[in-house]
Amino acid sequence: MKIGVCLKQVPASDTRIKVNADGSGIVTDEVKWEVNPYDEFALEAALLFKEAGKATEVVILTLGGPDSEQRIKDGLARGADSAVRLDDACFAGSDSLGVARVLAAAAKKADIGLVLCGKQAIDGDSSQVPAMMAELLDWPQITDINNLELDGTTVRAHRAAGAGNKDVIEATLPAVLSCDKGLNTPRFASLRGIMMAKRKKIEVWSAADLGVDASQVGAGAAMLVEQGLSLPPARPSGRMIEGGSVGDKVNELVRLLREEAKVL
Repeated sequence: MKIGVCLKQVPASDTRIKVNADGSGIVTDEVKWEVNPYDEFALEAALLFKEAGKATEVVILTLGGPDSEQRIKDGLARGADSAVRLDDACFAGSDSLGVARVLAAAAKKADIGLVLCGKQAIDGDSSQVPAMMAELLDWPQITDINNLELDGTTVRAHRAAGAGNKDVIEATLPAVLSCDKGLNTPRFASLRGIMMAKRKKIEVWSAADLGVDASQVGAGAAMLVEQGLSLPPARPSGRMIEGGSVGDKVNELVRLLREEAKVL
């Protein structure tokens, strides 16, 4: 069985984000990119299943331009066997549904038996693509997994249900699963893995290769449009309460919290 792992390139969590002049997106010139952290848990789960003899191949699926290949190579260096980069001019501007249509078509074409995703991407935080993929493929789906077992064609997943409770859910393959923090500890790429990744081919599939209708993806088909991006307002500077006794300072602090901050 092949396991497909959806990897997305996102701005690193410690990079400084700048919004462009017209508020339509971010300035990417100085952005440091990384693999979406939640997707790393999905990749590690796939690699562990292969090492346990429960999968034959781990295939990375990434929708992105040539600049995303470094993140794909990172996944290959960690142990993935092959990768497909999904790239076509008509994909530009796709919303979550458009992205899901492309990834679902890729999973079919690659003959994937289990799709593992991160529970969300840290840039958009929509958590929509895995569910939409499952719907398009007509496969069962389990979300926010923090423990996962695979036995033949049956997966058993655990996820937090609140108040210390957990859900235990079983599904029959093929399926789409989204992985949460705590599922495992993602490995780093080894020097040997980095060298081996150089010999692994990254295929590039277009809309025509996938049999995707160009009118169903991209900005023209997007049902959700993001506009007017802006950074949060700057935090006001702190204030020091000077002079007087400790009691006087406490009274002044309480007054400020009640009359100015209005939190009391």
